[in-house]
Amino acid sequence: MDWLQKITSAIAYIEDNLDGEIDMEEAARRACCSSYNFQRMFSFIADVPLAEYIRRRRMSLAAFDLRGGAKVIDTAVKYGYDSPSAFARAFQAVHGIVPSAAKESGAALKAYPRISFQITIKGDKPMQYRIEEKPAFRIFGLEGVFKNDYSGASPRNPGEFWDQCQKDGDNSPYTALFNNAGTPPAFVSPDLCKIHGACGYRNTGKGTFPYMLFAFEGEGSKIKGYTAVNIPACTWAVFTSEPFSWDAIGQNIDLLYKRFYSEWLPASGYAFMEGTCDTLEIYGGLPGSGNCAYIELWFPIQKK
Repeated sequence: MDWLQKITSAIAYIEDNLDGEIDMEEAARRACCSSYNFQRMFSFIADVPLAEYIRRRRMSLAAFDLRGGAKVIDTAVKYGYDSPSAFARAFQAVHGIVPSAAKESGAALKAYPRISFQITIKGDKPMQYRIEEKPAFRIFGLEGVFKNDYSGASPRNPGEFWDQCQKDGDNSPYTALFNNAGTPPAFVSPDLCKIHGACGYRNTGKGTFPYMLFAFEGEGSKIKGYTAVNIPACTWAVFTSEPFSWDAIGQNIDLLYKRFYSEWLPASGYAFMEGTCDTLEIYGGLPGSGNCAYIELWFPIQKK
């Protein structure tokens, strides 16, 4: 089954369960990736978060049910809402009117159709990438566990986690990790930064994912007190960004992820390698360039 069939199978599962419980782990299994990776991949390809897509689809179907004579309370329960008020808020956010008004003649409603994916060949901007075999290695660092929908107490996502780890400057956990990093193994370029990001390298339970600010273990590394993870030998697809200033890091990471998921992966002949990690975010500064940097995204892959 190729990438397009896998993602279509995942969407079919979601569509078949809009009036019931949607198990994101099952949807991700059909797409052959982790739950977090599937939701992130969907948002980059569709330009809308998966949770928002599901909400829009459910409210689109709810409008048809109400126009067909269904009761508001029954429709709320059907689409997974514990109370009519919660359902009304969701319905109004999509349609601009309360559910009861949808029953009236001439009510203006919105219909969000079922999404479908297709491969679009784009040749206007090349992607810099390379395929590399890397030996097994070990990483260690500062770990956070987050919900897939980024809800909950701060830090809610990896970006906030970076900020938290760096906020005390020279006395920060980031600086301590930097000082304990040591010399990276030979396959890691000495021109890279010492601290990077790793995502999805272990199972942290349903609806969550782990993220680590990490250093590669090597000569002189001091790993006591840190989370340590063994990464097995595998094949990596390595994508390099164009140079950017550090204050534009977020949008440049998102652009690289988006192009990987929407342009490269569907037509590459490769699939994700399970049992390793979702992604390594490898940061590099450009010597003599001041605030200029670049990023590499490492994806573990295997031939289909």
